[in-house]
Amino acid sequence: MKILIRILFLAGCALAALPGCKQYLDVTPDNVATLSSSFSNANEAQAYLFGCYSNLQSLSDVRRNAGFTASGEVLFPINMQDQTTLGGQGGDGGFSLMRGLQNSLNPLHNYWDGYNMGLKLWESIRMCNIFLDNIHLPLDVQPFDRKRWSAEAKFLKAYYHYWLLRMYGPIPIADRAIPINASSEEVRQKQQKLDSCFNYVVKTLDEAIVDLPPAIQNAAAEAGRITATIALAVKAEVLTTQASPLFNGNPDYASFKGKEGQSLFPAAADPAKWQRAADACKAAIDAAVAAGAKPYELRVQGNIVSMSDQTRQLLTLQGAFVDGWNPEQVWTLNPHYGWQYMSMPRVTAEAAANVFAVYSNFSVPVSQSEIFYTKNGVPINEDKTWDYIGRYQLQTGDEAHRYYVKQDYTTVKGNFSREPRYYSSVAFDGATWFGSGNTNDNNPNFVNAVNGYASPPDRTRYNATGYWPKKLVHYQSVPGQNTVWHTYPWPFIRLSGLWLLYAECLNEVNGPNAEAYSWIDKVRQRAGLPGVLASWSQYSRNPAKPSTKEGLRQIIHQERRIELAFEGQAGWDLRRWKELQVVLSTPFQGWSVFNRTVAGYYQLSTVYQPSFGLRDYLFPIQEYDLITNPNLVQTPYW
Repeated sequence: MKILIRILFLAGCALAALPGCKQYLDVTPDNVATLSSSFSNANEAQAYLFGCYSNLQSLSDVRRNAGFTASGEVLFPINMQDQTTLGGQGGDGGFSLMRGLQNSLNPLHNYWDGYNMGLKLWESIRMCNIFLDNIHLPLDVQPFDRKRWSAEAKFLKAYYHYWLLRMYGPIPIADRAIPINASSEEVRQKQQKLDSCFNYVVKTLDEAIVDLPPAIQNAAAEAGRITATIALAVKAEVLTTQASPLFNGNPDYASFKGKEGQSLFPAAADPAKWQRAADACKAAIDAAVAAGAKPYELRVQGNIVSMSDQTRQLLTLQGAFVDGWNPEQVWTLNPHYGWQYMSMPRVTAEAAANVFAVYSNFSVPVSQSEIFYTKNGVPINEDKTWDYIGRYQLQTGDEAHRYYVKQDYTTVKGNFSREPRYYSSVAFDGATWFGSGNTNDNNPNFVNAVNGYASPPDRTRYNATGYWPKKLVHYQSVPGQNTVWHTYPWPFIRLSGLWLLYAECLNEVNGPNAEAYSWIDKVRQRAGLPGVLASWSQYSRNPAKPSTKEGLRQIIHQERRIELAFEGQAGWDLRRWKELQVVLSTPFQGWSVFNRTVAGYYQLSTVYQPSFGLRDYLFPIQEYDLITNPNLVQTPYW
């Protein structure tokens, strides 16, 4: 669905009635005449609905998504020394969440007020409520459309609440638009108990699902609009989040109370929440399949000179994400990902000569590159056939790896004998790069990730680690003097992600079992790996790991981090699992990228030490909001 300029104009007239930047649900000026015109006919009403979508579409900008900027998957190195003084307020400030720079005076990713790469979600919620209150007014709206549009507004309202409660924990529930003549006490809403918030989101999603179409029939006109399948997938994610350790009987929040002394977090973990989540995951998968969802099959585009089976597999794995609107993408946001130039190395001489075409600033830490398995499908530190201790020694590209590592090129041993998802997701010095104008993988002059020792990086537009999130760059993008970016919409939920979510819930309910293995193995099979049991029994130093609940939990968590790497999911997963503190306790390391010799380049250096404490699992409410609304309580530990 394309959001038109005029939509924002029509919706903007109502924004004065929405919660201001500084106050939640503040009293606002009279806008009755404006709303009357907004619902004067079907076209104006639909335009208002599309305005409700506006902030949802803005979430496709990964810089706004803490699941990306605070995941430990990617860091942004430029002007780090200035971030403390700048407060991380720029477009890249969200990356400072990993540097311990979050604060309650001027919070990063402030979605409560809409500052510092946050969005004004309370305004969006109020718009949804206004729409639902007024959609009965235009007489020319067909009954089917009235139901569908109302269901879309309900979904959006539910999702915006979910985004806020995932960030802040207990929040107020804004189920109606507060009248402009409301009393001060009515405006000053209180936070509700956490489970009440989750239950409200699920209830609202259920109300929306019954009146949403299962799939979009006219993609040219409606791509991006919400379907029942999307709503069911979001419901599965919501319930899994509610069942997860961060929110399900977390002892860290046991003493957190509201203004009236009531406990806002559940006191004890409820195992039944995992069963409820499992049922929702299965329902979402069944609905997705019924609507035509299936694993991605490569849709070759452009003039291909030569493509080996190995390259085809890599493009298939990557294409599941970057090939827009393919059947594996259960939910895709329409605006295009605009940061390919941040995500790729300079793989051609033309790109290297024009640093403004390719910035390369999105840097993948060594620790993130090492979560990917060996070719045998087990972690690199578990594979008894893989030289984990010697992984930083130098090795030369050979015939066996020529579709992954440039032949006769010196790189490190850790880049050899890795699983296909490593090569489809991460670029490194010496990595082959199919695309960027070169579509012949039998070309002995394969271009490689040239920001290594042979090509001095620009001091302001450089990659700080020597690893890039290759997955985010379409192979048909060609930067240089005549740059052509092959843009793509941002997928929020993929079928493989739902499979792993379901496997996670099954394991939490019943422990290791054949059904849980089967859903994990579906993901692994597409990645060219043996099943879980086969891989661990044959190659792991810990062959019994999949047979225990804790062991299988670790496997599933790592599998999700690999399969969904760089997709804006890991940061949220690591939070709900209460594992982000562990990930961000390790220094962000990379190669010495400004050194001009092979030996010098391949010396590990620390880019910086991330900082993430217990309080950072939830986001602070801006202190000004606590003053203007004394019924609110600050997020725990802030």
